Amino acid sequence: MADKTIVCKDCGKEFIFTEGEQEFYKEKGFENDPVRCPECRKARKTQKNNVKR
Repeated sequence: MADKTIVCKDCGKEFIFTEGEQEFYKEKGFENDPVRCPECRKARKTQKNNVKR
């Protein structure tokens, strides 16, 4: 497995999906690569958590 460069679907910025992250996703049973960069994932998670409160 090699690092992958992916374009974030929210901000359009390129980010690296590292070999270690790919292993982690595989261990967790995730079948799809991430579609958002770490910053957008964090912002989306924060937004979802704020809605539930």
